Amino acid sequence: MTGSSVAVVTGGAGFIGSHMVDLLRACGYAVRVIDNLSGGREQNLAHLRNDPDVVIDRRDIRSLEPGDALFQGADLVFHFAGIGDIVPSIDRPLDYMDVNVMGTVRVLEAARAAGVRKLVYAASSSCYGLAATPTVEEHPIAPQYPYALSKHQGEQAVLHWHQVYGLPVNVIRIFNAYGPRTRTSGAYGAVFGVFLRQKLAGVPFTVVGDGSQSRDFVYVTDVARAFLAAAKTPRVGRVYNIGASRPQTILRLVELLEGAVVHIPKRPGEPDCTWADIGRIRAELGWEPEVPFEQGVRTMLERIEDWREAPLWDPQSIAESTRTWFAMLSQPTVEA
Repeated sequence: MTGSSVAVVTGGAGFIGSHMVDLLRACGYAVRVIDNLSGGREQNLAHLRNDPDVVIDRRDIRSLEPGDALFQGADLVFHFAGIGDIVPSIDRPLDYMDVNVMGTVRVLEAARAAGVRKLVYAASSSCYGLAATPTVEEHPIAPQYPYALSKHQGEQAVLHWHQVYGLPVNVIRIFNAYGPRTRTSGAYGAVFGVFLRQKLAGVPFTVVGDGSQSRDFVYVTDVARAFLAAAKTPRVGRVYNIGASRPQTILRLVELLEGAVVHIPKRPGEPDCTWADIGRIRAELGWEPEVPFEQGVRTMLERIEDWREAPLWDPQSIAESTRTWFAMLSQPTVEA
């Protein structure tokens, strides 16, 4: 290792985490990655294999203890590790709470013992539930499924460690991140992974509902820049939304990808629109999204072969994958 400042990236072989590693290296940081590869992929960091200033630790974050050597001497910690697939959280709530909440506590304790200068937590905009838009950070919290709950409880732990132990932290609630290295395997979920594989196979895009629902897609390199800004600021204990603040409909995405469409039932518990109010991060950190949606989609199409081995979803397999989701979230709420 050189004498560079040191950053720890949990989940650093994953989608956003690997782009965070790239940005940190470009800024001269030595980087220590911890990723058990349950969701991340070694190939996301293959270009750094011979970099002496990148260390990759393949442990699970739940194995971390205070005093862990990976955190010793670290200046910054970026915590992305966790279970990110949304639909399976209905079937596996114990796993989600264990990894996304207790795993976060393990990271917090390792960071606290090491005396890190700043920890930035990757939270989720799903904590807002069926939110009013544009959504401000003060919006009521209303998770609709276990993934959203687990990510928000992880966020609460991060802010609690700041309150009680004085750990310097900031939180970023990510809206709909997209870009190269999105998941290409695993559970049914992220729309880009589903659609790009369908395009490669020449089959129709499975559009949920009528496709008029919109998502605040934000490009992954813009996300990484926001995290670095949140780490460098002297501000602590802050929560920031990040999105492009320009919601795009699913039909607009289909138009850019070019292909036929088949419609599948709209899922309960999902918002018609996600739209981040990014006034706070603009004002306090000077962050702005830089990559236009059309440019980001073009970049993904240029790398479409990355999705050649991804699962190919069709209406029948999606219906089977989301069966429990519909059964649970379609139930009427019982008022006290």
